[in-house]
Amino acid sequence: MARILAGKAALVTGGSRGIGAASALALAELGADLVITYAGNKDAAERTVAALVEKGVRAYAVKADQSDTDEITNAVGQAHEKLGALDILVANAGVFASATVDAEDVAALDRMRVVNVEGVIATIRTASKLMRDDGRIIAMSSSAATRVGGSGVADYASSKAAVEGYIKGVARDLAARRITVNALGIGPVETDINPNSGPAAERRASGTALGRYAQPQEIAAVVAFVASPQASYITGAVIPVDGGAGA
Repeated sequence: MARILAGKAALVTGGSRGIGAASALALAELGADLVITYAGNKDAAERTVAALVEKGVRAYAVKADQSDTDEITNAVGQAHEKLGALDILVANAGVFASATVDAEDVAALDRMRVVNVEGVIATIRTASKLMRDDGRIIAMSSSAATRVGGSGVADYASSKAAVEGYIKGVARDLAARRITVNALGIGPVETDINPNSGPAAERRASGTALGRYAQPQEIAAVVAFVASPQASYITGAVIPVDGGAGA
């Protein structure tokens, strides 16, 4: 595979496992050096870094709580310092909490909003200041934001809809520097924290046209394309990677 991202420096938040780890590995396959952030699972982060290094790139892990702006700023700064540059940001870190509108305990919902919205905004804002021209910013959204509703997901959907609105404005802000800013509207993906088993998983899978969950590598392949030179004319877009959930 051509190493078309050789010499590029990438930061993947929430990169220790799942979609984040798969995205980091896909970028490493193309030659990008990487920093991944993790919230608490240091062992998983170190395993991912080892797998990245095996691809022949430089790779580092930085601990960062996505609900803490100071830690976000520090992590982005460390990524720039360790790699000597910053060209690609994959704002992948996020959390999910479910509750109907009449729920009384909303602490988890409040934290989700902070991580999924304020954390993403802080990451993008900080990274954009350090990023070289012709960079790539890719945020993870969800088919729940605009296409697929459901009981108990209103707060999650609204957090992802906020991200989609944000990236469209930032795409205009950074266009003069040829930095593209996009989001992926992903459907159900099989990970260790989102297993493809049980009645709820069957309902989610049946809601897609393809009738199945995605694998993290399928999302990562789109991340790699959007990060590549071939995607230079795509910006301000929410690209559906949802198995036809919105079809």
